[in-house]
Amino acid sequence: MSPDQIVVTIGGLVAILGTLWFFFFSKKKKTVVAFGDEGVQEVQVNVKGGYTPDVIVVKQGLPVSVLFYRDETAACSDRVVFGDFGISRPLPAFKTTPVTFTPNSAGEYTFECGMGMLRGKLIVEP
Repeated sequence: MSPDQIVVTIGGLVAILGTLWFFFFSKKKKTVVAFGDEGVQEVQVNVKGGYTPDVIVVKQGLPVSVLFYRDETAACSDRVVFGDFGISRPLPAFKTTPVTFTPNSAGEYTFECGMGMLRGKLIVEP
């Protein structure tokens, strides 16, 4: 193997390991929501190339209001879908859109963009 081939091979391995770490081993921050007025659990989610935060922890049986602020115009992020709750809402660019519902069952549920490329997780604790 020539020195150039060795450098390219090592660079490729580093890129593969970095990608695996990012997608499978990096820790995601969980956001436990705060209680707003009238006992509603509220959390602000920024939408820009993904959801921040992308893991939300709430209590079962209490209303939840997720306030999505879409900080971009990319077509992929123009809708949010909570499939397990039968919710699909458009997200206008540069505006805050509330999505309010009551999770009655504990568990982990996904939310995603209309194309299924951006994903987040809602953890409902008893």
